[in-house]
Amino acid sequence: MQRSIYLRPVGLFTPRQASRDGEDDEVWGGLPLAGTRLAFTAVEVIERQASTGQGASVTRRVVGLGELFERDWGRSTLAASDLVEAMRAGRSRLAGLALDRPRIMGIVNVTPDSFSDGGRHAQAEAAIAHGMRLAAEGADILDIGGESTRPASDAVPVAEELARVLPVIQGLRAKLDVRISIDTRKAEVMRKAAEAGADIINDVSALSHDPEAAAAATETGLPVILMHAQGDPKTMQDAPRYNDVALDVFDYLERRIAALERAGLPRQRLLADPGIGFGKTLAHNLELMAGLSLFHGLGVPLVLGASRKRFIGALTGVEVAADRVHGSVGAALAGVAQGAQIVRVHDVKATRDALTMWEASTGGRVPV
Repeated sequence: MQRSIYLRPVGLFTPRQASRDGEDDEVWGGLPLAGTRLAFTAVEVIERQASTGQGASVTRRVVGLGELFERDWGRSTLAASDLVEAMRAGRSRLAGLALDRPRIMGIVNVTPDSFSDGGRHAQAEAAIAHGMRLAAEGADILDIGGESTRPASDAVPVAEELARVLPVIQGLRAKLDVRISIDTRKAEVMRKAAEAGADIINDVSALSHDPEAAAAATETGLPVILMHAQGDPKTMQDAPRYNDVALDVFDYLERRIAALERAGLPRQRLLADPGIGFGKTLAHNLELMAGLSLFHGLGVPLVLGASRKRFIGALTGVEVAADRVHGSVGAALAGVAQGAQIVRVHDVKATRDALTMWEASTGGRVPV
């Protein structure tokens, strides 16, 4: 399935006053954006013809909300209306966590070969201590991963991945009242992690790597983050290509959401991540960052994982991943400014401080 019309909310701003009685209607000449503190005043209407071997014709124009609602878009009118409703609707809580403000997901890699920390937390004790530190710094969610999915990485056997992550989930669950996410592509790891106390599943393959993953995720009852990746981690950076990266990623995620709904996973339990750095060039990553608000049209919460990634180093000239703190914080703020509900980061304290300033400065009041 490929859409012929897409809408990207633009003219984003932070209303100083919420709509009356918190109702989901016009706010100072705009519409509320996906349950966040932002509103939008116009949309970029993107139309494209069906893909061909040479690509597809794409046209873009910005229109105000009045013109959008008044114009007859032909066969695409219903699709446009559905996209507007998806963009303006509030989002379901994530494992009981309200998404009316930006939330921070702190990364806990229990791997010997992570691109960002070089295996510093490969042992359970070190990983638990790191998770506790991130929670103290302000992480709302801890994302526990036992298989590196960096470019050119090798898959890890199920037994080994379980041996890495289960003690960490159990240890953190016993010590902290914080949401825990399991970062895995494997059905058995999803099941065992849920039994150990995980609250969220985060799958870089959007439940497509393991044939049993969709069933396992459904059985756990947990919310699932669906990420886009072009190809397997081993080969995903081998000349990735798209007709239009933002639209192609949108189509993929829309198809996965629809397929999983048919398989029994309700939309209210799904989140979307465009997959920065997963089968994308520098130019692809920047196009996704610039057009991030497009993905609110999926009608699910938006997750951004850009922290310490190679494209940040390419732009800033910082070669060592662990030193890309400033660029990572900049990427997180850029995402939040387009309504991303969750930012997945390594540097929680720096990101929390930046978000505190962003919320206070745009809202004109002390954040609560």
